Amino acid sequence: MANPAFSNSPAFSAVAAQKLAARQNGVPPVPTPGQLQEHYALPEATPDQMERMTYQDTIFKTLAGFAVLLVGAAIGWVFPALAIVGAIAGLVLALVNIFKKKPSPPLILAYAFAQGLLVGGVSMLFSSFSDGIVPMALFGTLAVVGVTLALFANGKVRVSKRATKIFLVAIVGYMAFSLVNLVLMMTGVVTSFGGVRGMPIPGTDIPIGIPLGILVVLLAAYSLVMDFDYIQKGVQTGQPRIYGWTGAFGIIVTVVWLYLEILRLLSYFLPRN
Repeated sequence: MANPAFSNSPAFSAVAAQKLAARQNGVPPVPTPGQLQEHYALPEATPDQMERMTYQDTIFKTLAGFAVLLVGAAIGWVFPALAIVGAIAGLVLALVNIFKKKPSPPLILAYAFAQGLLVGGVSMLFSSFSDGIVPMALFGTLAVVGVTLALFANGKVRVSKRATKIFLVAIVGYMAFSLVNLVLMMTGVVTSFGGVRGMPIPGTDIPIGIPLGILVVLLAAYSLVMDFDYIQKGVQTGQPRIYGWTGAFGIIVTVVWLYLEILRLLSYFLPRN
């Protein structure tokens, strides 16, 4: 309640009238010099307080996605037949997440779980062929991710328009090759392990899958660079925090792809049971 000694003064009446008129007109009252000074003295709002992307928040989202993926992988390892379900569901959810304008955390986590079923089932299959191949593939994947992240953080590798164009052309070519190879294997035209991949390069004993696998691992590494670049630009430009899920989704897609390719590449070098 106002002090009666001041409420009858002309100055108080003028201020009160100004505030009352401002409220009625929907205009905020004019701040005093003291209030302005207090406002400027306040610390700047952090990106977290402004609901903007941060590295820490994006890392948390990425780890949450991989935690769900590991749960799916454990189930897929016990029930390898679920790998087919994971592959189909993962493909559908990947397309949904890619074309969705705003990222959906439940859909991204569902994708991670589906990919976990695929990874677990495929890992179980390869482990039945070659002992110790799964741990080697895991360490190989972590090594590639770690080296790529270190090179990106130090500015040694960066995304460029030319490299991205080459990457896209190579990905389309690899997808076409994989589709043709699958058809040849299903129709029995090629019966070697891995289809065309298992066939030797003319004039050598080296399977086609070895140089092809090395090339694809390099492509996956560049895809990681693109994922890191997206996150970096999102943080620097202050994108909404929800888009940290898009960065997490991209990393999950790339790391799963990288792991499966390393797993397949190692199968050419390890003795089979």
